[in-house]
Amino acid sequence: MIIPFLLGTGVGYVLGTRAGRERYEQLSRAYRRVADNPSVQGAAGVARAKAGEAVQAGVSIAKDKVQSAGGGPSGGEPTAPGRAAGNGAHSAER
Repeated sequence: MIIPFLLGTGVGYVLGTRAGRERYEQLSRAYRRVADNPSVQGAAGVARAKAGEAVQAGVSIAKDKVQSAGGGPSGGEPTAPGRAAGNGAHSAER
């Protein structure tokens, strides 16, 4: 969480000021030192894993809700307003 904030702060500073190339290089070196730190990389890996778990949990909850609303394998596909439920085939009759 703190890495994106620091990165955004650094980018905002560089883009929002006229500090010049020297200051940009200084900030770039500092960012690389932080980003290459093994403990920072480990924390970023943990954060990515937690985010992946949260996404999977959300997908599972969404699937359960769709199935309980009748959109699961036994309930057919959910329909949009104005569309008839069925096998998805469009009628040629009008």
